[in-house]
Amino acid sequence: MFTPKEITAKMHQISKVPSEIIDQIHQERLLQIWVPKMYGGLGFRLNQGLQILFDWSKIDGSLGWMLTLCSGANFFSRNLKPDIAKELFSDSKTCFGGSGMIGGTAEKQSDETFLINGLWHFATGAPHLSHFTLNAKLLENGIPLLDKSGSEMIRSFVISKDKVEIIPNWKSMGMKATGTYSFKAENVKVSEEYSFVYDEFFTDDVLDKIPFRIFADLTLLVNYLGMAAHFSEEAIKIRSNLDLSSFNKMINNELDKTFDFANEIEDILNDFETVSSEKQSEIHIFAADLVERLSHQILEIYFQLGIKATHTDSLIYQIFCDYFTATQHANFRKNHETFKRNFDLRLI
Repeated sequence: MFTPKEITAKMHQISKVPSEIIDQIHQERLLQIWVPKMYGGLGFRLNQGLQILFDWSKIDGSLGWMLTLCSGANFFSRNLKPDIAKELFSDSKTCFGGSGMIGGTAEKQSDETFLINGLWHFATGAPHLSHFTLNAKLLENGIPLLDKSGSEMIRSFVISKDKVEIIPNWKSMGMKATGTYSFKAENVKVSEEYSFVYDEFFTDDVLDKIPFRIFADLTLLVNYLGMAAHFSEEAIKIRSNLDLSSFNKMINNELDKTFDFANEIEDILNDFETVSSEKQSEIHIFAADLVERLSHQILEIYFQLGIKATHTDSLIYQIFCDYFTATQHANFRKNHETFKRNFDLRLI
């Protein structure tokens, strides 16, 4: 087993997670933190999983992000029929990943299978996935299938990695080792048993009832906090006279608050109550505002580090690029009008 320090060193300036680190991840089943124990996963509670994601994001931003997105995709084990989920996750190396976008079509066949065609973007962990998940419009005889409200029907599918073509087209300044690539499927035949609807569950667990918005907010947020903590550790090595105590205190306090939210949500659901839209908004606003505050604090610190922090072969530069690449994820990005209003207020 590699130590966190050894993993950080191995992840420096690389574009793909080394196989020995992937092996350690599989050995610890870290990609299956949300997979129920009945399927061989770890079946962690929400706060346990968040702690793992924070720890690994602090080790390396790309690793933490990949673990978050891939373990999040493995959450779909709960949406699959039990016999299919048990079959797939009997292998400790089973790893889902894919795209949340609707990038293709699924043509219904006479034998209850579907023919998948399309192109999907931003599949994190692509080189390491065993299966790709995707969303597609349902067709029959070339005509979109409609639901009761008259809307086009969308369904999610799981297909084996050997059925897709991976397109390595990640060009961003950071998160270079996440393996976030596009993928394409051409006339891939899939049984209906390997399709699912993301809000229909075959398991009976409190995690099934967590609103997706909260799950996304909290799992992504601990990544930003982890990278911020790592940035602080490296910054003080460059400028030992910097006072980062308030920044570190903020990270610790807000991490505690994140865990408090996780515990509160599980308590609500354990009492068979519904998480209100007001509570969901409270958590989202907390997370979005915290990412904004972290970003400004990191920039303030970066301005004081000098030219050494701009060296493209430095660890602090990699953390900086990883963090600000991650901030471009749509989940916490403010819309144009909100940005303009806040920016105008700062000029007053």
